[in-house]
Amino acid sequence: MQRQRKKIACVGEAMIELSLGSSEGAARVGYAGDTLNTAIYLRRNAPADHDVHFVSAVGQDPLSDRMLAFIEAEGVGTAYMRRSPDRVPGLYAITTDDAGERSFTYWRETSAARTLFTDDAGETLAALSGFDIVYYSAITLAILSPDARARFFDWIDGFRASGGEVAFDSNYRPKLWPDVATARREVETAWRKCDIAFPSVDDEMDLFGDVDAAAVSARLEGYGLSYGALKRGGEGPLPIGVTLPVLPSYRRVDKVIDTTAAGDSFVGGFLAEHAQGRPIDAALLAGHDCAARVITHPGAIVPRDIWFSEVS
Repeated sequence: MQRQRKKIACVGEAMIELSLGSSEGAARVGYAGDTLNTAIYLRRNAPADHDVHFVSAVGQDPLSDRMLAFIEAEGVGTAYMRRSPDRVPGLYAITTDDAGERSFTYWRETSAARTLFTDDAGETLAALSGFDIVYYSAITLAILSPDARARFFDWIDGFRASGGEVAFDSNYRPKLWPDVATARREVETAWRKCDIAFPSVDDEMDLFGDVDAAAVSARLEGYGLSYGALKRGGEGPLPIGVTLPVLPSYRRVDKVIDTTAAGDSFVGGFLAEHAQGRPIDAALLAGHDCAARVITHPGAIVPRDIWFSEVS
């Protein structure tokens, strides 16, 4: 039986990243964001005949042009990126202390991505209907206006009814939400409307007050989730809705350099296997192996020359 070619959309916000050096005036410009990170690692792991697109909104400024060029250089499609005439991408700066701990300062309140599903006469949602899998995160939800969020949820119902698959990742960021109650309500709605679940145990415990991983799994399966992975960092993921006689033997990382994008890259590796129809144990292992590689390098995106020169 011939494998079906898949078309996958990762929906969310990409931002300009400023990595501040130790001396004044020294900064490195990069581009990152949770669902963009996933799109890049999905593209690197998926077969060439699968289409991976990043769906968002940016401005018409030079930095937006550079961001799009960066995404396209990774082989990720940008055909469904909207260009706002009066907004620009969000920006954040990273500083690192003497112990290697990173801290972040954000400027994202007026980013173009916050206009998703708002002023395009439904064109972006209509375009998403042509995909097989649509992936997004709680950060995606948090940056949307309440009306846009409601439109997106309504669209998801129809997309799933027509055979599309929806994947959702927790990625809870308290500062993006007006209050905890709103975050709980909207994230629970997202879990109940997804086919492939990617909760992180820490995020779920922080948001919902679960006492441990077992409680997280029980609550999520109570929502009706029947497939996915509970991300537990170095312990390795647990399957959701599926009982495996033996868990895969997960690779351990002796020296962690930077955990940025660990969860995002896990999703990329997992979805690459899932899109090919591989069993869940193979998807769990591929996701963990992808994340294990990423955390041995600084930054969210491992440079392409390094990534493809390494032996997994």
